[in-house]
Amino acid sequence: MSVIEQPISFVRRPQQSAAHRQAPKKVKRVALITAPYHSGVVESAGTWLNLGFVYVAGALREAGYEVDYYDAMALWHDQDQIRKRLEDFKPDAVASSAFTAAVFAAIGVLRLAKTVNPEIVTLVGNVHATFCYDEMLQADHDVIDFVVRGEGEHTLVNLLNCLNAGDDPAKVNGLAFWRDGGVVTTAAAPMICDLDALPTAWDLVEWPIYKYRAKNDARLAIVSSSRGCTQNCSFCSQKLFWQRGWRTRSPESFVAELEMLHRKYGVKVAMLADETPTMDRARWERILDLMIERQPGVKLLMETRVVDIVRDEDIMDKYRLAGVEHIYVGVEAGDQATLNLFRKGTKVAQSRKAIDLINQADIVSETSFVLGMPTDTRESIANTVELAKMYDPDMAFFLAIAPWPYADLYPELKDYVVTRDYSKYNLVQPVIKPTAMTIAEVESELAMASKKFFMHKFENIEKLTPWKQEFMLSVFDILMNHSYLSHQMKDMATQSKKMPESVRNMIKNVKAAKRALSNEPIAPLP
Repeated sequence: MSVIEQPISFVRRPQQSAAHRQAPKKVKRVALITAPYHSGVVESAGTWLNLGFVYVAGALREAGYEVDYYDAMALWHDQDQIRKRLEDFKPDAVASSAFTAAVFAAIGVLRLAKTVNPEIVTLVGNVHATFCYDEMLQADHDVIDFVVRGEGEHTLVNLLNCLNAGDDPAKVNGLAFWRDGGVVTTAAAPMICDLDALPTAWDLVEWPIYKYRAKNDARLAIVSSSRGCTQNCSFCSQKLFWQRGWRTRSPESFVAELEMLHRKYGVKVAMLADETPTMDRARWERILDLMIERQPGVKLLMETRVVDIVRDEDIMDKYRLAGVEHIYVGVEAGDQATLNLFRKGTKVAQSRKAIDLINQADIVSETSFVLGMPTDTRESIANTVELAKMYDPDMAFFLAIAPWPYADLYPELKDYVVTRDYSKYNLVQPVIKPTAMTIAEVESELAMASKKFFMHKFENIEKLTPWKQEFMLSVFDILMNHSYLSHQMKDMATQSKKMPESVRNMIKNVKAAKRALSNEPIAPLP
C-alpha cells in the first residue's frame, strides 16, 4: 500500500480558537457561493449552473432572507474577485457547496469569508460534507461553523432562524458542527416530500454566462424533475445521499418550468439533473407527451438507466419528438464480473441494446467506462476501447475510478489509494494504483483510450445522420480546445490519414484562427 498524502487543507491553523463560535445576533444577508474548482471536465461542454443553490436561494428568500447567488466557478473568479463580491454584498452568512473534488476549494471560500469578517457564519453542504463532516470539522473547524447534511432547503432556513432566535443549533436536524473540542451531530433531517412546493430563485441566476458549446453557445439551464436513486451501485454517492428513495415533481409542473425558462430567460437547452428520471414509465411518458404537445422550446440532455431505455423501445420516437437530443447511459464496464462488482443490475447485452436504441432514434448517445481498477492492465484497457467501438456510442469517456471514501466499494479499494488529495478525485486523475501498472501508466492509457475511440468515431463521421455530423464536429472542437483531452485530440488530428474532409477542414480553420493570434506557422495535415 502506498503512503497516503496529507492534503494541505488538513493542516490545523492554531491562530483560530477551536471552540465553536457564536453567530451574530441577526443573520439577514446570505451569500451562496459555488467554489471555483476547475479540472477541464465539468466545464468542457459548457457552463453549468448550481441548481441546488437555485432551490436553497428560493427557500431562504421565502423565509425573509436577502440572498446573493454567486457562481464563482462559472465566472472563473479568483480570490480577489470573490473578496470584492463579499465586501460589496456584506453577508452575515456564507454557504458553499462542493462535490468531493471541489471540497478544498469550498473550504477555501469559507476561509476567505472569515478574513473579510470573522463574524460571518460559514456553512458547507452537498454529498461529500454529508458523509465526511467529521474529517472536515476535525481539520477545518476554525473556518467551518456548520455542515449541512442532506437536503439544504429546510435545514439552512431552520438553522438561521434558530441562530436569530438565540437558540441552540443542536436542536436543528441535519447538522454537524464543532463544539467543546469535538464534533456534534444532530438527527438526520427528513426528506422533502412535496418537490412542487419548493420555491426557486431563477431570477438571481446570472444567465448570460451559462452556455452549451455544442449548440453554438445556446443558453443552458440545469433542471430537475425528480430527486433520488433506488439503485445499489457500489461506487456511487447518489444512492447514499438520497437514502435509496425517489421523489418526483408532477409532469405538469416540470414542463411548465421549461416553458417559463425559455420564455423569460431565453433558455434553449436544459440538462436534466435527475439520476433516474425515467424510473416510472407512466410518469415519464406523460412528460414526453406534454413536451410534444406544448413544444416548450427547450432541448433536453439527460442521463438514465440502461434498463429503462430497453424497456422504452416502443416509445423512443417520443423521446426524439419531445426534444430529447442527448442521452447518457452508464455502461461502466464491458464484462459481467465487473458489472456485478459495481452492482449495476444490468447485463452486458442490455448495455449494447440501449445504445443501439438511442442511435436508432437519432439521439446523441453517450456512455462511460470506469477504468484504473486494481486488476486493470494495459491489455484490459485496450480491450475496453475495442468494446466501446463495438457498442458504437457517439461519445465514450474513459474515467478513472474515484474511490469516494463513503461508497460501498471503498473498503475493497482503500489499500490501492495513493492520495487523499480530494482535488484529484475528478474522474480524470488516477488515484488508485493497479497492481500491474504505475499511476503514470494509468493516466497515459486513459488518454490513449480516448484518443483511439474518438479517432475511430471521426474517421467514420460520414456514416452519421447530417445533424449528428454537425453535432460531432462541435464535439471535436470542444475536445480540441476546451477539455482535459485537448492535447490528445490535437495530436490525433495530425495522425489520422482517414479523417473525412469535413473534419480536416474544421481542423484547418481552427489552426488558422490560432495562427492569426500567435503568428505561428500552420503544420500541414498529412
